[in-house]
Amino acid sequence: MADSGDGAQMGNTCVVVGGRRSGKSEYAQALAEKLPGPRVIIATCPVLDEEMSVRIKKHQDARKASAWDTIEEPLNLASSVLNASGYGVILIDCLTLWINNLMYQNQQIGVVISEEFIQEKCHELIGSCREHSGKIIMVTNETGMGIVPENEQARLFLDLVGRCNQIMCGVADHVALVVCGQPLVIKKGSF
Repeated sequence: MADSGDGAQMGNTCVVVGGRRSGKSEYAQALAEKLPGPRVIIATCPVLDEEMSVRIKKHQDARKASAWDTIEEPLNLASSVLNASGYGVILIDCLTLWINNLMYQNQQIGVVISEEFIQEKCHELIGSCREHSGKIIMVTNETGMGIVPENEQARLFLDLVGRCNQIMCGVADHVALVVCGQPLVIKKGSF
């Protein structure tokens, strides 16, 4: 079990885990829309190319009917959660891209980040989540069920996401694994 800092649960937090195209974002959005608003999504995906732009637009269109606000934030999730204090529901989509963005930012200055660095960033996020009075749903990829990549950077990325997932799921009140669009609650909380 991952160290969560002080070991205390975050009763207002849910983590939705799943593989690529598993339906995790749709499930998280539906879960959020059952909760009293107002709602905001903290989107961590930068627009890198046309294909990514199309994906982002599909997600935005899916939220239009339910009056979502959006905060585009690829790196500073802890401060974004603190700045979203007026929202009843925060959806962070997704932690996996956040890890990718942190890796990329640090590579640009010649720094290779470690699991300890990610643990520190997760604890910052946990602290901000504990300050929030509403509900927080985080989406992340399950990356530990595939093959071990031959590329050192890819292995590091999978290790960092795995560490983040262990930490965040360790303190979350509710955790759901989404497989083929079907949620399996693996940690039942107040959501």
